[in-house]
Amino acid sequence: MTPTQEQLVALGAVFEAAVLVDRIARTGQIPQASLACMLGSLLVRDPPSTLDVYGGDDLNLRDGYRALCSALERDANALQREPLRYALALMALERQLDKRGDMLQVIGSRLDQIQQQVEHFGLTHENVVAACGGLYEDTLSTFRQRIQVHGDMRYLQQSDNAAKIRALLLCGIRSARLWRQLGGHRWQLVFGRRKLLDALYPMLRGHD
Repeated sequence: MTPTQEQLVALGAVFEAAVLVDRIARTGQIPQASLACMLGSLLVRDPPSTLDVYGGDDLNLRDGYRALCSALERDANALQREPLRYALALMALERQLDKRGDMLQVIGSRLDQIQQQVEHFGLTHENVVAACGGLYEDTLSTFRQRIQVHGDMRYLQQSDNAAKIRALLLCGIRSARLWRQLGGHRWQLVFGRRKLLDALYPMLRGHD
C-alpha cells in the first residue's frame, strides 16, 4: 500500500464509524461484523500495518470508503450529509484530545481494562460496548464541542443503541488519530481531493 492508501484506510474508518452511527440513529441496526471491526480497532497496539488495525483487511470499511468518496467528489445527489458531519466533528474532537495528555492516559488505562473484559465476554458483548460507550462519555463528551446525533428517537432512546453510538464515536476518534499519525490533515480534503480520489477508486473497486 502507498502512504496515501494507508491514510485512506484510517480516514475510511473514520467515515465507517460515522456511517454506522447514522445507521443506528435511523434504523436501530448495524451488522455485527462492522461493530466488531470498529471495536477491535480500539485494542490494537503497535500494528504491523494500518490494515491490521481493522482485522487485516478493509472489507468492513467499504461503506466508509463510499461515504468518503461521495464527500470528496462533492456529488450533491450521493453525499451522505450526516455521516460527513459526524466524520468532520470526530476529526475536530481528535485535535482537541491531542492537547490533553491527561485524558489520553485515562483512555489508555481504561482500554487496558476493556481488553480484559473482551477476553472474558467477547468483543461485541453488551458489557464491552457499554464500557467503550462509558469511556467516551467520561472523556470526549466532556468537551464543549459535542457531537449531536440526529435520527429516530425510538432508536436513540434505547440504552443499548446509545452505548453503541458512543462506542462508535470513540472508534472514530481512534481512527482520526491514526489518520493524523500517518500524515493526514484536513487540508487534504480541500486541496488534495484529486490525489485522494485517484488512490481511493481502486480501493473501492476491490469491493464492488
